[in-house]
Amino acid sequence: MGVRLTGHFDVPADRLAAVTRALLDHIRLTRAEPGCRLFDVQADPEVPGRFTVSEEFVDRAAFEAHQARIAGSDWASASEGIARHYRIEETDA
Repeated sequence: MGVRLTGHFDVPADRLAAVTRALLDHIRLTRAEPGCRLFDVQADPEVPGRFTVSEEFVDRAAFEAHQARIAGSDWASASEGIARHYRIEETDA
């Protein structure tokens, strides 16, 4: 079973530049991970500082490997303390 994550996070204006810089590398590294089918993060055109997230991994192991990799990453440091509003679900594919 695959894993899908969808949702958003809101970045305070004073942290937006640092988070956006770290996000570019985070996207590149995640898309290169084994088992990553989709990793899309987009700025919300309606809500300043909001980013929508859509991720898909081939299975739970690939998703958990992704979570483990980011735990000590520059992305984790740059986005520390920013609340995430995510839904994680199992998929058939």
